[in-house]
Amino acid sequence: MGLLTEDALAPLAVAVAIFLLLVDLMHRRQRWNARYPPGPMALPGVGNLLQVDFRDPTSCFRKLQYRYGDVFSLQLAWTPVVVLNGLAAMREALVTCSEDTSDRPHTPLLEFQGFKPHSQGVIMAHYGPAWREQRRFSVSTLRNFGLGKKSLEQWVTEEAACLCAAFSDQAGRPFRPNGLLNKAVCNVIASLTQGRRFEYDEPRLNRLMKATQRALEEAAGTMPQVLNAVPILLRIPGLFDRLFQGQKSLMAEMEEMLAEHRRTWDPTQPPRDLTDAYLTEVEKAKGNLESSFNDDNLHMVVTDLFTAGMVTTSTTLDWALLLMILHPEVQRRVQQEIDEVIGQVRRPEMADQARMPFTCAVVHEVQRFGDIAALGAPHMTSRDTEIQGFLIPKGTMLLTNLSSVLKDEAVWEKPFRFHPGHFLDAQGKFVKQEAFMPFSTGRRACLGEPLARMELFLFFTCLLQRFTFSVPAGQPRPSDHAVNHTLMSPAPYQLCAVVR
Repeated sequence: MGLLTEDALAPLAVAVAIFLLLVDLMHRRQRWNARYPPGPMALPGVGNLLQVDFRDPTSCFRKLQYRYGDVFSLQLAWTPVVVLNGLAAMREALVTCSEDTSDRPHTPLLEFQGFKPHSQGVIMAHYGPAWREQRRFSVSTLRNFGLGKKSLEQWVTEEAACLCAAFSDQAGRPFRPNGLLNKAVCNVIASLTQGRRFEYDEPRLNRLMKATQRALEEAAGTMPQVLNAVPILLRIPGLFDRLFQGQKSLMAEMEEMLAEHRRTWDPTQPPRDLTDAYLTEVEKAKGNLESSFNDDNLHMVVTDLFTAGMVTTSTTLDWALLLMILHPEVQRRVQQEIDEVIGQVRRPEMADQARMPFTCAVVHEVQRFGDIAALGAPHMTSRDTEIQGFLIPKGTMLLTNLSSVLKDEAVWEKPFRFHPGHFLDAQGKFVKQEAFMPFSTGRRACLGEPLARMELFLFFTCLLQRFTFSVPAGQPRPSDHAVNHTLMSPAPYQLCAVVR
């Protein structure tokens, strides 16, 4: 009986294998087009998933760029991917062809959590009317609540004073700065989205920090790529809960804060913050089936602004302090400029930037060297598109290798070293660089860029006005190599902050 069963199963196994092979060939048929970008040989079923190091994607893609050129292709399981490298390819794809390349790929991990394609906020939402409506609302509302105005600038400098007080509490002893930086930047976002700030020892803030950090670690690496490429795996009972506990905790914390906000919201009063303004739009949209203002989008928009706005800026500041202790001569020059322009008493202002070219160059170089969003967010072609002479079919995922622009050996004098001179001319004046695009470019460029620029300058100058930072005595010199937790972060390090 066993033999008969095996005999019966053998043809079925062969048929399934042939079927899967045909499906695989069907998904990679576009690679046979002479104008499709070249790339490494894909394995049946898994494609190039096993050949891409998602823990160190920039090094992996740099090697592939050297071999295949600025535009090359990959196959992630059955998902076709084209990787864009270099300034020319990036600008052609994201600016010249922006109407054709501004879509986002399907994100089964989000959809598995119940967020439909039209309710995925402003970062991962598909390009179209709903996304335009959400982005327009977010930009205009942030502006209404102080972005680009003196009121928000004062809020940031007040928070910087709280951060300096927390640094002073360390009394010159060694400590890791990233936790305090996260909390300070979080409070700026909380002021805009929640109309409040948290005390640094508040339990909710600590829970938010812990959940956010864990969610970032879960999002890094190969597993999320595999699950998005092969979503049928999400049907394995309990798999998502085991792999993404941090993400679940973060979503729960955000939902609890939104529920509290709803209970205190008074629609007859002017909105206190972005969440109030959004709740007003949800009320106005009731019965309008074409509107994208709904509870799911409220959850995603606030989460997008809260997490993306917090971790990108705090990670950049973490890089800034690390680079100051590794380059004390740069730190001294920044402090000299602060003393000459601002002094030791007055708080820094955004207007000071115009007279502080070296400090501005250092802030820009920190962003370039830190290279925290090395791949940006994935794009997808909405129609057949030509980029750098290659034909990219509709529905192809595009990975924008921003690192290849920020560390292009043909553009930067010392691409892999920290060198503020990249942003200074022979007379010491600050100069903009076309290849400086840490916020990406085109229609899907980061909407929080003006806020991030304000925070980076004000927090950085406030800290260096007040403290001198150094490597703790007896500790080895920290590394300036990045660790990939979705964002490229510094490896954990300690410093000493001595009041000037």
